[in-house]
This record gives sequence, C-alpha cells and structure tokens, in this order.
Amino acid sequence: MDMTLPGAAAACATAPAAPYDPRYDPLADAHPGRGRDYAPTYWVATAGEPPADDGPVQGDMDVDVAIVGSGFTGLATALFLAREHGIRAVVLEANRSAWGCTSRNGGQGQNASGRLYRSQWLARWGRETALALDAEIREGYDTFKGLVAEFPACEPQSGGHLCIAHRDKKMTFLRHEAKVMREVFGYDVRLLSPAEVASRYVRDAETHGALHESEGIGVHPLKLAYGYLRAARAAGARIHPASPVLGMHTQGGVHHLRTPAGTVRARAVGFATGGYTSNGLHASLDSKIMPILSNSLVTRPLTPAELEATNFRTNEVITDTRTLRFYYRKLPDNRVQIGSRSSITGADAPNPKHMAVLVNGLHRKFPALRGIDIDYSWWGWVDVSHDMMPRIAQPDPAQGVFYALGYGGNGVSFSAHAGRRMAERIAGRRRKALALPIYDSPLEYPNLFELVRSRAFAPFRRFGQRFLYRWYYLRDEVL
Repeated sequence: MDMTLPGAAAACATAPAAPYDPRYDPLADAHPGRGRDYAPTYWVATAGEPPADDGPVQGDMDVDVAIVGSGFTGLATALFLAREHGIRAVVLEANRSAWGCTSRNGGQGQNASGRLYRSQWLARWGRETALALDAEIREGYDTFKGLVAEFPACEPQSGGHLCIAHRDKKMTFLRHEAKVMREVFGYDVRLLSPAEVASRYVRDAETHGALHESEGIGVHPLKLAYGYLRAARAAGARIHPASPVLGMHTQGGVHHLRTPAGTVRARAVGFATGGYTSNGLHASLDSKIMPILSNSLVTRPLTPAELEATNFRTNEVITDTRTLRFYYRKLPDNRVQIGSRSSITGADAPNPKHMAVLVNGLHRKFPALRGIDIDYSWWGWVDVSHDMMPRIAQPDPAQGVFYALGYGGNGVSFSAHAGRRMAERIAGRRRKALALPIYDSPLEYPNLFELVRSRAFAPFRRFGQRFLYRWYYLRDEVL
C-alpha cells in the first residue's frame, strides 16, 4: 500500500532550474545535477511542451516503490507496476523527465538488446539458451510495438532494419549471420546486393551489400517517452523531476533515498539510470557500466534534388557493420539523422573534432549532402555492460534493490520490456524467462580489471578505451 502523503498534482511540467551541462561525465561527477535543462536535441525541439509532472520532492515520504531515473526504463517500470500489479511507484529524476539517454538517442527500435549478435549468443551460451533468449527478445519487441501502437504521436516509421556492409569483407560476416538467423532462429532475412540497396532502399556510397530484417521501427523517442509519462501518471505513478538521489542507506529493510528537499523511504528501489549511472549511487552499480559517448546530428530537410541524389526510398532504421557503427535514417520531415562514436570524456565532448567525425561520415555515405546545413547536434552517454549484454536483476536476493541497465545502444525498444520485467521482479512475480543470463546474474566487472574498480582509477579505464577505439578504427577501416 502506498503511504505517500497526498498532494495536488502539478498542472504543468517542472521548468528547468539550471542550464544544460555539455561536459557532464558519469565517471567524473557524483551525480548529473539538479533540475538541468535538456540537451539541445532535435527531439526536444520538436516534441512540444513536456507533459505535467508532480514537481520536485518537497519533504519526507514513505512509498512502496521508488524508481530512480525517468527515461524509457523508469517510466515503463512505473507504468507496468501500476497497470499489471496495482503498485503506484514514485519516480525520482535528477533533472527533467526523460533527460538522459531517452531524449538523446537515434530513435531506432530493433529486435535486439545489447551489443552481441545472435551468432555470438550461440557461441557464448549454446543453442538451447540462445533460442530461449531469442524468444524473450522477440517478446520484448512485441512489448515495444504494443506501446508504440498505443502512443502513435511518436511518429513510427516501420518496415524493418537494414544492416549495411561498409566494406566488401564484411559481407562474409553478414552471410554467416543471415545463415544463423534463418537456420537456427527461423528469421526471414534477406541478403541484398549493392545494386539492390541503391535502387530499392538508399544510395549509401559505402555499401558493399546488406542484410535486411523485417523487424525495425523508427520513432520520435521523446514523444514516445511523453506517452509513457502521461500513461504512468494516469495509472497512479508520480514523477518527481529535479530530485537527484544524493545518498542511499538501508535500515530495517527500508531504503532511505536522500534528495535535496526530503528523504524517500521505500520498501523496494529500481534503478533505471542508463548511461548516467554515477559511481557511488549504490554499491551494486559501482563500475558495472562503462559509459560511452555517442554523437548525433540532424540535417535540414533535404530538397527534392537531394532526395533523388541519395535515393532515400526507405524510412527504415539503418546501421552499418563498423564496431563503432553509424546509425542513421530519414525522418518524417525528410531530414537525415545520423549518429556514431564521440569523445572519450565529458570534458572533451564539446571539441568540434568529434562532431567532424560524424559530419565526415555523412559526407562519405552521401556525397550529394556535402556542405548541407546541420540544424541540430548533440551527444549523450550510452550504457555498455562489460559483457555487452543488459541485466534486469536483483543483485542481492536479501535486498529489495533492482536494476535494468546495459542495453549498449539497443535500449529504445528493449527498455520497454526491461521495465515490464523489472516491475514483475519488484512485485515478487517469478517467470521461467528469469532463468535467462540477462536476468539470473548481476552486472559484473571483468576479473582482468579488478584492480581498477574504484572511481579513482577511472582515468585508467579511459586509457583502455582510447586503445580500443584505435584498434576498432584500424580493424574497421584499414586491416
């Protein structure tokens, strides 16, 4: 039973109390701020006014469930807790609702989660577990599709997913992946020649062929999140922005979450902080996620001549085969959105050289767009787990603490189902699916790096990241 003191719901969205901080870094900063404004994304500029929320926490309160983070995962958890379990959660957000990953991604919803391909699932876990995991990911994609259909204002662009081989040798990989997806998992995937891609989908100058999957939906992510938020509040959840969790301790089985204006005492806590998970938030999360920056841009609308030159006949979501892949698509208003890797650190994120990498990638793929005006550009943190797969877990069965993290860039779609599964766990419901690797084991730090787990060693982790980025570049572009 929710014991929160009743209060009048806010009539409008909480206004920002501080400007956007472009240099925020979860490995360097204790928390992401308080009441900061959104990053200057295309999604923020075109989503309209944010929905009403419940204002910042204004005093101590007792609740059944507190969710930390108001992105896709946190809002979906609150929504499913209310709809499917009759539990009215309180969502605590440091800044504005959907401020982090949810308002900064590329809006690509795919039948996937984490960074691993299905052939890698087979190699890691064997056929039986890989098939069970595939069934769960498919169910997750259905959860996402159901919510997209419920909130059509998110401008869904369906049709599938196109994975483009950016070098000829990458077609060997795509042929193998297509064979695995057909013969083991039963997918109707197609391999396309460069001519087929150019004539039927898009004229990407780097194309050496492609793999086409029938499942894939592009969305306006912030409009979708606003749909989640409205529905969650209508079902009884409360959303408190400008309420960062500054500290947490547990006493007598009750979790005390300290915010600037009051302590929230909760019987269960779900962390849904994505790439914005700071060390020190909770011991189970320290150094368990490697936050990676991704840059994104959106062009001005393409002219008819530019549309003809690029032959953008598809609105499907598109990725390429680079390790640090480009992800891109044509938006409903005929702009092109494209994203890829960015800076190593938050402090260096505003350096123009990182956006230049993205602009140069756009020009290589679409020479006809060289010199086109860029109307929006931004960056944000992606939550990559150390084994490249997400976790929706209760790390200590004796504590009512849960988390859903580690999507590795595939959180737009799977976050909906992750929220549903975290809601089930919080409500005490058990399912056979929870025996899968993404549910029955906590996030772990690799043994190789046991000596560098603390925040003090974060710079050494970044040295390793620099080395990996250099290796990925050589492997993708040279070797």
